[in-house]
Amino acid sequence: MVRMPSVDSAHTVRVRVPAKINLHLSVGALRGDGFHELMTVFQAVDLADEVTARAALGLAVRMTGEGAATLPSGSENIAWRAASRLAEDAAVAPDVLLEISKAIPVAGGMAGGSADAAATLLACATLWRTRSTKAELLDLAGLLGSDVAFPLLGGTALGTGRGEVLTPVLTTGEFHWVLALAAFGISAGDAYRELDRLRAAGNAPEPAGKPEVLLDALRAGDAQRVGAALTNDLQPAALALAPALRRTLAAGLDLGAIAGIVCGSGPTCAFLCADARAANRLAASLAAEDVCRTTRVATGPVPGARVVA
Repeated sequence: MVRMPSVDSAHTVRVRVPAKINLHLSVGALRGDGFHELMTVFQAVDLADEVTARAALGLAVRMTGEGAATLPSGSENIAWRAASRLAEDAAVAPDVLLEISKAIPVAGGMAGGSADAAATLLACATLWRTRSTKAELLDLAGLLGSDVAFPLLGGTALGTGRGEVLTPVLTTGEFHWVLALAAFGISAGDAYRELDRLRAAGNAPEPAGKPEVLLDALRAGDAQRVGAALTNDLQPAALALAPALRRTLAAGLDLGAIAGIVCGSGPTCAFLCADARAANRLAASLAAEDVCRTTRVATGPVPGARVVA
């Protein structure tokens, strides 16, 4: 690659990017490429990471915040790979210092790493003035990972394929969530392998299929109906890998949540509440029950990755 001059070293771009909750996750057959066919409904919530891209010589990643100490900072980091891939695609030098401030839990089923990769694409495209279109960034995101495209889009969306083929979903109103964060993580790969094992043994349901009931409830903005339609095919696998999550889910329901669900591959549990007051009350009560490490209150849907400074 021909190295290009760096942008003015005083120039920085800061991007805020949301976490996701899977309101519906139907896991189909294993594909030839090693991924499962998915049909999922994502919702972006206002628990967010921030990625700051600073002009530099060479590529480096620094991280602070939630779970940062457990993450690689070199080429194994998905944000590093995102910057490198964009630089190659745009034929510019990968000159950037990425500073990632994390609030989304690591290996929590909320696409924290994918969100950081999405934010990196937007931040670096802005910093390097690549003039990449949103469609081009979404295409690059899909190459980086199944969950990377959605944090760029945000809102609520139907994901198919590996989850990277997105269609916006009409949603009215605001939904209030309490997130119960665990003291441990679950690898998405482990969760999918466990689901395959459970299905082979006849101990897990077949794919949930199309989310028509959920989509109708989202269009109506009806939290009760949305709660009744929450579905996650990976939940049995997460509960098999981490049985303690059963206590977390039961506690949230006992304390008044409309519904509770494991986020994606887990172990974060999301509880839907009637309104902001109910969410704040549940978060405090759930934290006192000693069934999770901590809680966060979040609302959705919110926009996808956006430049904030």
